[in-house]
Amino acid sequence: MSAATRRSYRYYDLVMAAFVTVLICSNLIGPAKIAQVEVPGVGPYVFGAGVLFFPVSYIFGDVLTEVYGYARARKAIWTGFAALAFASFMATVVVALPPAPFWPHQTAYEIAFGNAWRVVAASMVAYFYGEFVNSFVLAKMKVAQGGRHLWMRTIGSTIAGEAIDSALFYPLAFYGTGIIPNEALPLVMLTQFVTKTLVEIAFTPVTYKVVAFLKEAEQEDYYDRTTDFNPFKLEA
Repeated sequence: MSAATRRSYRYYDLVMAAFVTVLICSNLIGPAKIAQVEVPGVGPYVFGAGVLFFPVSYIFGDVLTEVYGYARARKAIWTGFAALAFASFMATVVVALPPAPFWPHQTAYEIAFGNAWRVVAASMVAYFYGEFVNSFVLAKMKVAQGGRHLWMRTIGSTIAGEAIDSALFYPLAFYGTGIIPNEALPLVMLTQFVTKTLVEIAFTPVTYKVVAFLKEAEQEDYYDRTTDFNPFKLEA
């Protein structure tokens, strides 16, 4: 599409900014805390705090693909990847700087932001594949369904994307480290996958409202019938 015929949108940049913001916050703020809640009839449920908010990035990914199409979602995914890479690099540099003698918080800062590069690399690999699978599956399902059953493709694409994300992240980040016993990894992966999927399901009514608003405001409802799905092509 030429620059002369390329459409401009009122809200695309805002949705992309929200997507990137949630992605960075969920990766930098959430992972440092392990939470536990009591589930009636089940008992204590332990989870990483970031798991509550990371699925929101998939919701924004769904919205981008559903309204604007795979190519523009691809642009947002690459923007998020670059932002996450820079945030991780910045965190590493800041943590490594020698603290002033009178500043007593270096240990706490290292716990909060000093993720090992193995965890950071695993997170970025899992994000890359998970988000592209999510967007690809939603785009294909939309064409196959003729635009019907939005809930089916938002949840279905999230199941596919989150499954890839969880299957890649935990073995790459923790296998053989002793932080999480190797035999416990499958259970952790399953727990995180189920939690993320439930968050997507819980937000489905909100997703419907946001998608409906954007389609009306932008006068756009893109179908990826002739789209080049090459993830390494940056043109939107």
